[in-house]
Amino acid sequence: MAILRFHALKQTLDRTPLYLEEKERRSSIFGSNVFNESTMRQYLNKTAFDEVMGAILKGSKIDRLIADHISTGMKEWAITKGVTHYTHWFQPLTGATAEKHDAFFETIGGGAAIERFGGGELVQQEPDASSFPNGGIRNMFEARGYTAWDPTSPAFIYGTTLCIPTVFVSYTGEALDYKTPLLRALQAVDSAAVAVCKYFDKNVKKVNASLGWEQEYFLIDKALVASRPDIVATGRTLLGHSSAKGQQLEDHYFGTIPNRAMSFMRDLEHECMLLGIPVKTRHNEVAPNQFELAPIYEEANLAVDHNSLLMDLMHKTAERHHFKVLFHEKPFAGVNGSGKHNNWSLSTDTGVNLLGPGKTPMSNLQFLTFFINTIKAVHDNEELLRAVIASASNDHRLGANEAPPAIISVFIGEQLTKVLTELKNVTSGKLSPEEKTELKLNVVGKIPEIMLDNTDRNRTSPFAFTGNKFEFRAVGSKANCANPMTVLNSIVAKQLIEFKDEVDVLIDKKDMKKDDAIFNVLREYIKKSKNILFEGNGYGEAWEVEAKKRGLSNNKSTPEALKVRVSKKTIDLFDGLGVMNKVESVARYEIEMEDYIHRIQIESRVLGDISRSHIVPTAVRYQNILIENVKGLKEIYGTSFKTVAKEQLALIEDISSHIESINSKVTKMIDARRTINKEEDIEKKALDYSYVINPMFADIRYHCDKLELLIDDELWPLTKYRELLFIK
Repeated sequence: MAILRFHALKQTLDRTPLYLEEKERRSSIFGSNVFNESTMRQYLNKTAFDEVMGAILKGSKIDRLIADHISTGMKEWAITKGVTHYTHWFQPLTGATAEKHDAFFETIGGGAAIERFGGGELVQQEPDASSFPNGGIRNMFEARGYTAWDPTSPAFIYGTTLCIPTVFVSYTGEALDYKTPLLRALQAVDSAAVAVCKYFDKNVKKVNASLGWEQEYFLIDKALVASRPDIVATGRTLLGHSSAKGQQLEDHYFGTIPNRAMSFMRDLEHECMLLGIPVKTRHNEVAPNQFELAPIYEEANLAVDHNSLLMDLMHKTAERHHFKVLFHEKPFAGVNGSGKHNNWSLSTDTGVNLLGPGKTPMSNLQFLTFFINTIKAVHDNEELLRAVIASASNDHRLGANEAPPAIISVFIGEQLTKVLTELKNVTSGKLSPEEKTELKLNVVGKIPEIMLDNTDRNRTSPFAFTGNKFEFRAVGSKANCANPMTVLNSIVAKQLIEFKDEVDVLIDKKDMKKDDAIFNVLREYIKKSKNILFEGNGYGEAWEVEAKKRGLSNNKSTPEALKVRVSKKTIDLFDGLGVMNKVESVARYEIEMEDYIHRIQIESRVLGDISRSHIVPTAVRYQNILIENVKGLKEIYGTSFKTVAKEQLALIEDISSHIESINSKVTKMIDARRTINKEEDIEKKALDYSYVINPMFADIRYHCDKLELLIDDELWPLTKYRELLFIK
């Protein structure tokens, strides 16, 4: 194994950057492999084009006869690009994307063949869906699941395959994917937000949720990864002593991008341009060999698709550059983990960002309405937001180094806190002319000026307002953005519906003017939501004690956090909005709990295997070398050899102690795992894996990492942290 380590190191050190020559402007190739509006105008007749645009903009259904014209145009465009196959590209509940390729090729008899792609193949397919997670929605023998075209996300060419973004549902109509609930949630927030916007602008007909994700990741040479069985099997290092130099000097953050990493980024960005993924920002992150990329904001459904596609694209591009991309939230202990910050906002079809202040008091009152309603939604559903970021891998990141804690809070900055305090003190009932003037001129009217100078930034906040959007920072780097976006848009939709109902009651039954009614309701929301607002440091026991006083949940592990998924409140929320029914909600709980169990189970097995088949034999081998050394010293020095061999003897004893601890602790872990695996109750099983098996990892790792410091470097089998993190 040590030979593999040093072979991997030599391979890595011999690498040279693979340069990509960009001959065309990025703007000229952007979206050239996407069946977008421009391409549709070329390949579709006016009727077909209008049908697709109607589906995109208004959600109208596409006639099956028209679908034949659309599929023909799509096929002809794809063939001109060298495409031979098509696939329904979907996002099952595995966390990855899925596809089954079919050729356009079809025989017609007489030894002849044609390229064919009909409307039926475009609109719907029936993949063998029996092995995808379903959470008990259907029996294993009922394999039928259906993929249905989502025209709001354009088809694209990936390699030689035409990929058609689709939803994935069961025979009985339940969602088996991430996209279906997201589309329903986006429809719910659109409807609720438009109704509230009518208070301020009667011309608003549609509200879109926008998303800008920031993708953090590690780049490690693939040879080094191959020399680490734990990374290969689990995506993270289960063992490894920290490097003497880590991120203490903060010299990697925003530093010069290493040559090989830059070549990878340029290649990746070129592929993104072809696929219409509007990546814009790239930089070094805090931890060594950690990087980040971010796109321009897009409509949330498209942004989710682009992020899922990007993650797959990153893996394939990395392979060309002899890299492995690590999306695990905490692949290396002791340095920063990786997140996927979800920057979310709402915008109208009239071009207004509802979370951006405007130039007039009325536009700022609209801003405050959506701003405060979002805070109220988070306050009322903070436990559900914690659940949606829960995973075995993200548990390692939350609360570690600079990552946000598992306790959900909202950061808005000192200046906006003062604004809310002013609003909280608004008189109940109808406002006097003087008070209304004071509010509009000196409180609401000055919001743009306040925010211009508001540079507050709390990096430990899981949910922060950052100027004209909310940033959900606690989302894990491996996560599918659809999951948190479904929850966030759903809770905001429900909150806006409640807000409008309360305002309308004051207008209709209390004879209040619209502004008075809005101010009154917002005032009460500020009072009810104040406990979720937190400006301080989110780390440590002090905040945990304070959060408990405020009534905020502190679910530290995934099994604890996921319980809210099947609470009556959550089920009623999704069911009432038409986002998910009870069956779909319970299924997701079952799937996520099973995923947690399996991941900890796999890590436990890998850790036991590496400890016993790699670490212990290496320790014994080195111990034998020391024993031979002591024997030689005894032959030379006779009875006084113990004085000369004092350090070697102590080292032999230390190694024996660590070997004994490793073997006994691995045995204990295996026995505990066997007992737990017999448990049929999924909640108890997950909790046992969390609180019985998980803590054992640290004990076993401690002794293995101590041996790493004692054993000859030439014998050590696993590539070390200093090599994984600092070889560029």
